[in-house]
Amino acid sequence: MNVVITGASRGIGKAIADIFGANGYNLIITSRNEVTLYKAMEELQAKYPGISIKAKAFDLSKKEEAIACGKWCLGFGTPDVLVNNAGLFEPGNVYNEPDGTLESQVATNLYSAYHLTRTILPDMIQKKSGHIFNMCSIASLHAYENGGAYSISKFALHGFSKNLREEMKPHGIKVTSVFPGAVMTDSWGDYDNSKKRIMEADDIAKMVYAASQLSAAACVEDIVIRPVKGDL
Repeated sequence: MNVVITGASRGIGKAIADIFGANGYNLIITSRNEVTLYKAMEELQAKYPGISIKAKAFDLSKKEEAIACGKWCLGFGTPDVLVNNAGLFEPGNVYNEPDGTLESQVATNLYSAYHLTRTILPDMIQKKSGHIFNMCSIASLHAYENGGAYSISKFALHGFSKNLREEMKPHGIKVTSVFPGAVMTDSWGDYDNSKKRIMEADDIAKMVYAASQLSAAACVEDIVIRPVKGDL
């Protein structure tokens, strides 16, 4: 069983790679930063020597690299699971964020998933199976202060995911949208989470893995998960 995970060198992506690796899946991982990616690969291979781990850096915000990544992934066989996790948060407001922020956020948070998925899908359709997870955000569901272009891009990813879900029903391919609230990742910098105010990356990974393990008859369409005390 093969799982492709983008943005896998740290945070939620790395946690997802860890849980699938622990359960015997072969990992095909990518991220933009080659150094952190290969460090993650080494750590995962040391923990799970019995699985195959392939890693290669791509900038998925660029269409040609997203397509190249998809073709590289297919070189190891048709993925059983694809996790579109690559993303970037650039804070700001629509009325005053730097020019080009929207283009940057849409390229990273939407086009990356769109072009990679389109490259891999024909093989999944031929196989008549597969599960695609799109890492949306609570920001995909409602606007919030300082969300700006990021929130717009995540709303768009949500729309992509919903359309894809409808399109893939006849082909036996599952599509799940994941909507995490605040998660302790690098985006929070040196935030003190000693009181567990926000979630851990493992929380998201456990939900993604659980959703991937249901029978062929069941599809978890949406995973909405927030801190127990609510959004910040």
